[in-house]
Amino acid sequence: MNVLVCIKRVPAVAGKITLTPDAQEIDTRHLAFVMSPHEECAVEEAVRLVAAHGGSSTVLTLGPAAAIEQLRDAMAVGIERAVLLETDGQEWDPVATAAAIVGAVRAQQAVGRAYDLLLFGNEAADSGDYQVGIRVAHALDLPCVTGVKGLEVRDGAVTARREAAGGWEIFEVPLPAVLAVKEGLNLPRYPSLPGRLKAKKKAIETIRPQRIGGGQETLRFKPPPERGSQVAILGRGPEAAPRAVEILRGLGLIGR
Repeated sequence: MNVLVCIKRVPAVAGKITLTPDAQEIDTRHLAFVMSPHEECAVEEAVRLVAAHGGSSTVLTLGPAAAIEQLRDAMAVGIERAVLLETDGQEWDPVATAAAIVGAVRAQQAVGRAYDLLLFGNEAADSGDYQVGIRVAHALDLPCVTGVKGLEVRDGAVTARREAAGGWEIFEVPLPAVLAVKEGLNLPRYPSLPGRLKAKKKAIETIRPQRIGGGQETLRFKPPPERGSQVAILGRGPEAAPRAVEILRGLGLIGR
């Protein structure tokens, strides 16, 4: 079977996350980058599936040229091919990201490289995007299961499990299919030194996709107007009591 894994280059969680002056993007000048944790499990699962069933594995990411590092990390643990959808480094929203991935998948199909299984991380570790895998599945008219923490391929179908309240939900869908997996699906292996050396020698296919659709909308909330305090003198001593009772009844705090 042929497996495509879509990964994302994200800031290391140990780093301090700050925004650019316009508050539209993450300031990446002093950050280290890694593969999103959910997608580390997707990469590991792709390697296991190909080892068990034969076929080939491909890793794909959309990002700047520096994202080649994450592609090579995936190849170092056993992924065979890599595709970089190169951008200028600006963040693409889920609409534009999914459109670029769909275009790449269709281009691969046109040259005879169809995929039986497309694996995504359940959500991006930095922006929390949950939509990309679902949008790709919809555009390619493929079945999609999200939140996957167990899967098995057999007889042209995949059985996917995800946690539910008090147990598991189990789905069986025909191949080809799209699965969005979660951390805990497996225990990803670490790249070995020989694996890293081999990965450095492998070619990486680079495509520069056109940004289609999407865009950002900034919402700004105005703080509520300040309400000044008012002081009312109700009276002095016992004669103030009737007026105080009247006010409390008017507010519904005491009965009549």
